[in-house]
Amino acid sequence: MSKGEQTRQMIIERSAPIFNKKGIAATAMSDIMDATKLAKGSLYVHFDNKDVLAEAAVDFNLELLSKKLMSAISQFDNPKEKLFAYIDAYRNPIDPPVIGGCPMLNFGMEADDQIETVREQVAAMVNKSQQLIIDIIAKGIRQGIFKPDWNYKEFATLMFATIEGGILISRTTRKTDKMAIINRNLKKMIEAQLL
Repeated sequence: MSKGEQTRQMIIERSAPIFNKKGIAATAMSDIMDATKLAKGSLYVHFDNKDVLAEAAVDFNLELLSKKLMSAISQFDNPKEKLFAYIDAYRNPIDPPVIGGCPMLNFGMEADDQIETVREQVAAMVNKSQQLIIDIIAKGIRQGIFKPDWNYKEFATLMFATIEGGILISRTTRKTDKMAIINRNLKKMIEAQLL
């Protein structure tokens, strides 16, 4: 990696938590300058404008979340345990896997009607997350672990949406009691599909 590429990566890594905490609109270039210790002109050498940097920061945050989730899931071979690991990865939204909270929720709500490229980035991650759940369950059905008549594609949507809703509740109330209820009930729903 060249020095320029290293600097660009450093800017992304240091600005990513700021964008995820404050949002794209509320993050100022002065925030990025403080975090990177670079002058504004140096930032613009690597990024044409704040929107281009924000898109890179969104990608970084989404990829970081994906890596942490895959790391948690990959510790298990059994599909049921993989699903439980997915649920447990989000069990404490007050201490999230990515600094600032779930980037899908944070950037998705902000970009919904304002920043189409970021909305598309988040939509791709939402689809990828649901597909991961679908793939895990489909493998479990093939292995004879889950009931073959489980409407698992609908369950994947329900599981994903319930977790994201729990994150919203927990982050806004600063309490994790509702997420504990979600965690427990999603696991019961999965166990009800075991053969």
